[in-house]
Amino acid sequence: MDRLSIAIAGCGPAGLAAALLLDEQGHDVVIYDQFDEPGPVGSGLMIQPSGLAVLDRLGLAGETLARGARVDALLGMEEHGRVVLDAPYSTLGVPEAFGIGIHRASLFGILHEAARARGIAIETGHAVTGSTIDGAGRRLTFSSRPRSPSFVLVVDASGWQTLFDPDPKGILEFGAVWASLPSLPDDPFQGNVLEQRYRRASQMVGVLPIGTRKSAKTPEVAFFWSLARDAYADWLETPLDEWKNEVLALWPDAHVMLDRIKRREQLTFARYAHRTLKHPVANRMIAIGDAWHSASPQLGQGANMALLDAWSLARGLNEGRTLNEKLRLAVSWRRDHVWLYQWVTKLFTPLYQSNTLWQPALRDRMLAPLSRIWPTSKIQAQLMSGLFGFPLAPLGLEIPDYEALSASSSASFSAPLTRAIASSLSHS
Repeated sequence: MDRLSIAIAGCGPAGLAAALLLDEQGHDVVIYDQFDEPGPVGSGLMIQPSGLAVLDRLGLAGETLARGARVDALLGMEEHGRVVLDAPYSTLGVPEAFGIGIHRASLFGILHEAARARGIAIETGHAVTGSTIDGAGRRLTFSSRPRSPSFVLVVDASGWQTLFDPDPKGILEFGAVWASLPSLPDDPFQGNVLEQRYRRASQMVGVLPIGTRKSAKTPEVAFFWSLARDAYADWLETPLDEWKNEVLALWPDAHVMLDRIKRREQLTFARYAHRTLKHPVANRMIAIGDAWHSASPQLGQGANMALLDAWSLARGLNEGRTLNEKLRLAVSWRRDHVWLYQWVTKLFTPLYQSNTLWQPALRDRMLAPLSRIWPTSKIQAQLMSGLFGFPLAPLGLEIPDYEALSASSSASFSAPLTRAIASSLSHS
């Protein structure tokens, strides 16, 4: 395999995972990030079996579990106490399967530390504005710096707000305000469940266990409140106690979380977009992760899809003969799964975030009862876990051994990264 010079725009999960995999293949990799100090944006996320399959091959699954929190089920109740979402991982049919709730800072730290350990170059303070074709390569352009050197390949991992896609971004009607808060033993929440409460689909409050950040002593939860994008300005003007009373009216047990929110600055508003780049491959360029496809967080697949994209890119570069063929293969192995989840997420999101009446009624009266019956219960688990559509086999990946992972959760998980990646790709 030829040694390629590769620039990666974006130092998130997609960019870091791609850098680790491509560096191990012997390519010359440089990551460019706009921040002076690269870091995560947001609060908590879920690592599903699909994404954990990649982290497992990277030798990082154990460390992910060590810093995250095991999540055995998703539980959602409407305002009158009726269960309308009951999705345990046990219905997946994989022994001991679970999700991992984790702070974005923790996932970033795991990947960033591994990249630093390998000596991968990370150029900070480089706000990418575009790129130019230069002879047999492509150069990145920046807002206040000279152009980059010429690279054989540019990987766009810059997220859904990528500047390489000039089309409208399809920003969704609803976002959410988030806070990372301490989790105490007496809290009235199940420590291994993502819990949510709904008032129709216009209001939603939830708590996701996200583990313990490195060097921290206290585990945390991600606390979130669904909020329409055009209502954010009014929310900023609403007295904090008035908003807290609105949350308490939907979920009284949330008072323990609300008591820990002393200032509005503890809450961050997150916007989401639903978009799919029509052509993720251009001349000496490929988009992965949210730069290729982004959606609402309802199915919790963003980071997991990004990890799968990174693996597919590495495998394509490993197996293709020409650069065009390498990139074509990388996209072909992911296209069907991406298309499927984009449509499923588009259909499911209004059931949980919208101002309509009929969609939450459909959720509560038809879909919720059906989800308790096989095979719908298993399909729901496959959707939740990122395994719907069987994405792993085309990539040469397998569902992680959860029994072994659980058994070794108190031991050291740090496998030699070089050996883990090299062995994985050679067997794919």
